[in-house]
Amino acid sequence: MDLMGKYLDAVEAVDPIKYTGKVTKVQGLLVESRGPQAVVGEVCQILIPRLGKTAWAEVAGLRGETVQLMSYSALDGIELGCTVIATGEMLRVPVSPRLLGRTLDSMGRPADGKGDIASPESYPAVAVPPDAMTRKRIKTRVSCGIRSIDGLLPLGNGQRIGIFAGSGVGKSTLLGMVARNTNADVNVIALIGERGREVREFLENDLGEEGMARSVIVVSTSDTPPLARLRGAYVATAVAEYFRDQGLNVMLLFDSVTRFARAQREIGLAIGEPPATRGYTPSVFDSLPKLLERSGTSDKGSITGIYTILVDGDDMDEPIADTVRGILDGHVVLSRKLAEHYHYPAVDVLKSISRLTQAVTGPVTQKAMGALRRLMATYEESEDMINIGAYVKGSNPAIDAAISKHDAIEQFLVQGIEDKAPIADTIRRLGEIAGLAIPASELTAFAEQAHGTWLRPASAPDGAAEADAAAESSVAAEAAR
Repeated sequence: MDLMGKYLDAVEAVDPIKYTGKVTKVQGLLVESRGPQAVVGEVCQILIPRLGKTAWAEVAGLRGETVQLMSYSALDGIELGCTVIATGEMLRVPVSPRLLGRTLDSMGRPADGKGDIASPESYPAVAVPPDAMTRKRIKTRVSCGIRSIDGLLPLGNGQRIGIFAGSGVGKSTLLGMVARNTNADVNVIALIGERGREVREFLENDLGEEGMARSVIVVSTSDTPPLARLRGAYVATAVAEYFRDQGLNVMLLFDSVTRFARAQREIGLAIGEPPATRGYTPSVFDSLPKLLERSGTSDKGSITGIYTILVDGDDMDEPIADTVRGILDGHVVLSRKLAEHYHYPAVDVLKSISRLTQAVTGPVTQKAMGALRRLMATYEESEDMINIGAYVKGSNPAIDAAISKHDAIEQFLVQGIEDKAPIADTIRRLGEIAGLAIPASELTAFAEQAHGTWLRPASAPDGAAEADAAAESSVAAEAAR
């Protein structure tokens, strides 16, 4: 009997019927089949004899003996009775250094016509974030090459920040500037739900050869099925995780989280989830932290995540914007008013914040940032009175200072697409406008803090002691004022 039992178990293990099924229903975005035996998230093949091709799909839900499938491509040609074959595997992404300079689709396959990326190693597209207790603290600074961010909204290696804006305000252009100018080792760029026309424009105009050489692009345009848009986000994150595991500092540029959330909503509604806030299903709010928490630091390297959020009607309190703002480590708000005045990048500094400013900047730099913010806030409060000529010079010293510094601040914040802005020059200019001498120890992109004490890098430039002394005296003078 033992031999017979082993024989039956072996037959069942290789039984092809168990791992195949037949399409029983096609409705909207959903394909239902009777069988195969599969788990949620498993990749399947749907054979389409009418067209002589195979469609890739994924198990989105299970209802009794019915398997609910979502396809990575259009449902053209799928009919009742088409064979469904379970692969027994979740979506995995081939990874290797050869990914640099390449463009991938939502399944991690080459989409640039440059040939296959053969690799014996692969990463799961859907993975769990690093354990909170193994994450390294963020103590080093990463440069974006954009003065308004590096100067007033400093980012740390492994920080996650959102760019919040309506349509047409300059999100994609801003990402392209970051990709070209950042001092991160590798860029991974996810274009999720973008217009097909914009992909080539982004690659050739915004990114350029300089940025492309150290970047990996994952593209899933707006005309692809929701599953493709959803998995494109996970594939990009998996690629970033691979480079992070090599000990590198990775810049993940993700455009956009809103279209990822909409794809998840479409899938949820198709499989029968009830709509909740503004039509978004509960799975949307469950999937957002699981995706966004995968970036950040680990025990090996870091992923600095910059995520764009398309704000409906410029409403910063709409559900996706509000949820994402609570997950990330800061937010950059782009202003349509500034864009209309041809002020690019259209960063509204006073409405933006980096939650790691104190962890990655020195005390004098922080004072300079605070001084500029106060000047900008004072000018904004009095702008109408200044413009109509109602303000009399000398009435208020704070307003006088804001007016005298306004042009210099505007020149500092406005930056052309091709303009280079090394971080040391940005911090130096910041100090000059604020009237503070930034010490040489703070004019570095990778200055560190330990136990709350600012440490000078081992290779501090000549004259650092003199610069530090001058900075201390300027800080004292500022405090006295």
